[in-house]
Amino acid sequence: MENKKELRTWLDKFGLDHPLVIAGPCSAETEEQVLKIAHQLKDTDATVLRAGIWKPRTRPGNFEGVGALGLKWLQKAKQETGMLTTTEVASPHHVDLALEHDIDILWIGARTTVSPFIVQDIADALKGTDKVVLVKNPVNPDLSLWLGAVERFYSCDIKNLGVIHRGFSAYEKTKYRNNPEWQIAIELQNKFPDLPLILDPSHIAGRRDIIFDLCQTALDLNYDGLIVETHFDPDNAWSDAKQQITPATLVQIMKDLKIRKEVSESEEFQKKLHNLRAQIDVTDNQLIELLSKRMKISDEIGRVKKSQNVSVLQTKRWNEILGKMVLEGEQHGLSEEFILRLFKAVHQESINHQEKIMKQ
Repeated sequence: MENKKELRTWLDKFGLDHPLVIAGPCSAETEEQVLKIAHQLKDTDATVLRAGIWKPRTRPGNFEGVGALGLKWLQKAKQETGMLTTTEVASPHHVDLALEHDIDILWIGARTTVSPFIVQDIADALKGTDKVVLVKNPVNPDLSLWLGAVERFYSCDIKNLGVIHRGFSAYEKTKYRNNPEWQIAIELQNKFPDLPLILDPSHIAGRRDIIFDLCQTALDLNYDGLIVETHFDPDNAWSDAKQQITPATLVQIMKDLKIRKEVSESEEFQKKLHNLRAQIDVTDNQLIELLSKRMKISDEIGRVKKSQNVSVLQTKRWNEILGKMVLEGEQHGLSEEFILRLFKAVHQESINHQEKIMKQ
């Protein structure tokens, strides 16, 4: 699969002067609920109505969707409002039912993307379709797995493709339900700049109060659209209540968002940017030199430990360093999350260096 301008054709055909907005409830609950939300969204920036029909829950016993019945509700909402419709499919059977009910866009969920077998089955069921297929990132932070799923659809002659960034699971708790890991989506953008990229702030946030900030970050990074869970009564939603917003809130978010220009032709702007980027390049080179110097010291520490048959990992010392660096970082305007990620990576590289010395 190669990057081509044609990857954007389906999105460009919408002729939007704002990012693509896909909105609707996490789950279709009742016909009345789906239709009410659709009518509240039809005169907003939302082009596509979303609703989960089959809901794969982490643990059994929770609401797992109304099933195929909900497809009729989406079909009716489309007839009454003119909005396009989308839902998640996780099997060839889901695909057949969705196509039968004229669902316009199908998305592949994070739990499905992790399985090449299931993805291939779904791709085969959709072979040659002109429907739009959006692939959510896998649960784990693996760009190859994400792109691999997209390529399976592309290989089945499905040309209307896009990806949804919904964040990644992590063992450690953060302020997010799923860590954004923005760098993974940025790397995907670099490889396929014309493959439409859509943010799912609802699943990254897990709570509604930070959805706007996530949406703005996405637009700052040139994302093409947003898929936002929207419900007229979020607190009483049957699933994912904390991360859903009202249609009125969505309207306000779209008003408040700032859409940045990709470039500016201003000569002064170009000059300042060039100068600042030159400073970044110098600083980055200095960082590499400092990290190299640090690892050489780690090599020496490894030799000292080896001479006395001392273990590589010194937990007490490591915890002291981490605590100290978090405080030091805060004083220099660096977030705790960044410092933890940075020094854990540095620590792991240091361990690798010492392990190598131990094995010599």
